[in-house]
Amino acid sequence: MPNIYWESFRTFFRIGIFTIGGGYAMIPLIEKEVVDNHKWLAKEELLDLIAIAQSCPGVFAINISIFVGYKLRKVRGALTTALGTALPSLLCILAIAMFFHQFEDNKVIASIFRGIRPAVVALIAVPTFNLAKSAKLTWTNCWIPVACALAIWAFGVSPICIIILAGIAGYLYGVLAPSDSSNPSRSV
Repeated sequence: MPNIYWESFRTFFRIGIFTIGGGYAMIPLIEKEVVDNHKWLAKEELLDLIAIAQSCPGVFAINISIFVGYKLRKVRGALTTALGTALPSLLCILAIAMFFHQFEDNKVIASIFRGIRPAVVALIAVPTFNLAKSAKLTWTNCWIPVACALAIWAFGVSPICIIILAGIAGYLYGVLAPSDSSNPSRSV
């Protein structure tokens, strides 16, 4: 039987290596590895952990890896997956810092990064649409994320305020909305 610590470290190290564009670009890889390949979490659990990781202070990728590791093997699992996620970036940043002055004006490198940027947008867009499906976003409630995004982008509303207000609204909806007897999760 494979060592869960080694397996989770390797998995998150691989995710960390092959992710360009930050934590959100990691979501499809995390879902494939954690939900599909290893079956460490159900898709709904991952969606909940993504929401929690986004709501917590700190780097999203580290937060999500800590939550997955903690679910697997408590504190040791969290340390293992966090190290696996952070180590590739740390090594890459150290290498860039050591050699940046040698290629900062290189036109080939600048062109490569201009080509990578649109791909990163796609890597962020795909999990966004997948999360919308998992969150059961419909035409009747799609205004909520659109309004939140516009409030942040156009009016400079703090994402923290959005998260707090959304949590309060969700709580109030759960408490005040009429109970649906056909839905057992809604009954008190």
